[in-house]
Amino acid sequence: MSIWYELLDLLSLPFLSMNFMKNALLAVLIMTPLFGILSTMVVTGRLSFFSDALGHSGFTGIAIGVLCGAASPTWFAVVLAVAFALLFSYVKSRTSQAAETIISVFSSTAVALGIFIATMNGSSFTKFNQYLIGDILSVTSGEIGLLALVLLGVVLLWIFACNRLVLTAAHPQLASSRGIPVRGFETLFTVSIAVVVTLAMSWVGLMVINSLLVLPAAAARNMARNLREYHLFSVVLALLSGIAGLVTSYYLGSSTGAVISLYLAVCFAVTFLFRKRRA
Repeated sequence: MSIWYELLDLLSLPFLSMNFMKNALLAVLIMTPLFGILSTMVVTGRLSFFSDALGHSGFTGIAIGVLCGAASPTWFAVVLAVAFALLFSYVKSRTSQAAETIISVFSSTAVALGIFIATMNGSSFTKFNQYLIGDILSVTSGEIGLLALVLLGVVLLWIFACNRLVLTAAHPQLASSRGIPVRGFETLFTVSIAVVVTLAMSWVGLMVINSLLVLPAAAARNMARNLREYHLFSVVLALLSGIAGLVTSYYLGSSTGAVISLYLAVCFAVTFLFRKRRA
């Protein structure tokens, strides 16, 4: 981290004069490409509601962790969200009901359980505000390192299995007919989303984290002419919006996660108009 601090000191930018802002910038540079990559699969596989449901299950895990007196309740959120993802994959493969219905069942149950635990015995809900709104300035060096490892894992997954993942998300029946283990890839992808959502929840905010998994790819889809551009534009838009959001939130004193989401929404609006004109 000392090398990173020294590099940023050379820029002499006012908003990077404090170490917590340097940590936040590095977290944004790691986290937003991660969301940009996963966003393409979320949109292609029509799993936007599922990523939102994972956030709810992560909140329930946080509530359980706080109830147990854990020093780092985030790990409870990761474990519960992964279990949630695995259970969802299991139920989905054994029912003819629409995925949206199953997601709604899981999501409503998770959020109800989380609120029940958080408010048990008349407990105040205010201590959970950080997870609802997010505070990226609280990110630590250790958490940044963990994010970097997750990004590395997702990048390796994309390098070796991108085409199979895309085909599985877009057309499961065709993927299965070509010998692709659809259930295995679906489970692997849902677990990846679970880990990313729960790790980033306290920095981005549960209320807006789903937008980071939908808007980058939704905007990229308006511009992309092929699969390569689709992934590239999604990552670039997420990265640029993340940097702009961090700088803007610093000067306005607002939630970084919310500002990043607003920038991504603007990107979607602009690319949508461009798509309409091009058509």
